[in-house]
Amino acid sequence: MNIDFVKYSDGLVPVIVQDDETNKVLMLGFMNEEALAKTHEIGKVTFYSRTKQRLWTKGEESGNFLFVKTLLADCDNDTILIKANPVGPVCHTGADTCFNESNRSDNFLPYLEKVIEQRKTLTPDKSYVASLFKKGLNKIAQKVGEEAVEVVIEAKDNNEELFLNESADLLFHYLILLNAKGYKLHDVIQILQKRHSK
Repeated sequence: MNIDFVKYSDGLVPVIVQDDETNKVLMLGFMNEEALAKTHEIGKVTFYSRTKQRLWTKGEESGNFLFVKTLLADCDNDTILIKANPVGPVCHTGADTCFNESNRSDNFLPYLEKVIEQRKTLTPDKSYVASLFKKGLNKIAQKVGEEAVEVVIEAKDNNEELFLNESADLLFHYLILLNAKGYKLHDVIQILQKRHSK
């Protein structure tokens, strides 16, 4: 990456930080060459703070670091896009982003996968998900089979509400099965994408 730092009189280029998972824009900051080198070195987003007049690693005081996944330059090599994994809220106000947006994907399924991951460790009497995990992989797989049969049955009738509800049950239990096997929906999507590109 060959960034054109001399394009700006102060040697600072704008840096857009985006969540690697949700694709939400988290914040805007500025980097000089030293800040970019430090970001590469430690794997955490480091800016040049114009107010502090020094390098500033996001999260150095709060612990809310931005762990770098990808660095990209724009077409003119004068702006940087960083895709990162945030730890905690990004904004100093406590908001998820500096644009006061909730840092959730517009796609509900990754969020639901996180909920499943969190709930599987609860006590079974407090969580249906935890109770399924306690019963083991065979019970989870059996539940997916039962829900698939119910979807097929409802598909043959004309009750759209029942069909869609059974479809939601099937997808929910399939996400639980994927989690139990150590996978995410993204793993399945990658296979579909590879098949599509052939």
